[in-house]
Amino acid sequence: MVIARENDTTFGVVNFKMHHIWAMRTGASHGAGNDPRYILSRTFESFPFPKGLMPDIRAEAYADHPHAQRIAAAARRLNELRENWLNPSDLVVRVPEVVPGYPDRILPKDEECAKELKKRTLTNLYNQRPAWLDNVHRELDAAVAAAYGWPADLSDDEILARLFELNQARAGRFPAAAA
Repeated sequence: MVIARENDTTFGVVNFKMHHIWAMRTGASHGAGNDPRYILSRTFESFPFPKGLMPDIRAEAYADHPHAQRIAAAARRLNELRENWLNPSDLVVRVPEVVPGYPDRILPKDEECAKELKKRTLTNLYNQRPAWLDNVHRELDAAVAAAYGWPADLSDDEILARLFELNQARAGRFPAAAA
């Protein structure tokens, strides 16, 4: 699923634990292994973003907000660390793209590097779950939870209950303190 937003705050919100829990509950599954599916209308559009950081607000409008800045910084760090793991400088060479405005091409240095790079997927990274990845996700989770005014150590059930209450309040079904 591609969410076309050019800001690190939105990237951070959709990459944090609470959004993942919401997505697993509101999405669907398919295939023999019941693989999860992210459904834009059921997951992204119903997700109650932190107040003032919603996707219907231009990112420039909240760029100076301390919560947005903290989330963006943690999201950039997550992206930087994942990128360094996926495409380490000892395995790749970056070649300028011939089309202006496009990012550099990332190419393996040789055949051995190409073999190693095939193993470096986000799935494999998250299956290995190194300590640095857990640490940066904890930092991101804390930043986003703070934007809601919530502690970062809520249980999955508490997260779902709070997100659902917020979702319902914003839909006008019942009041919530932080709608």
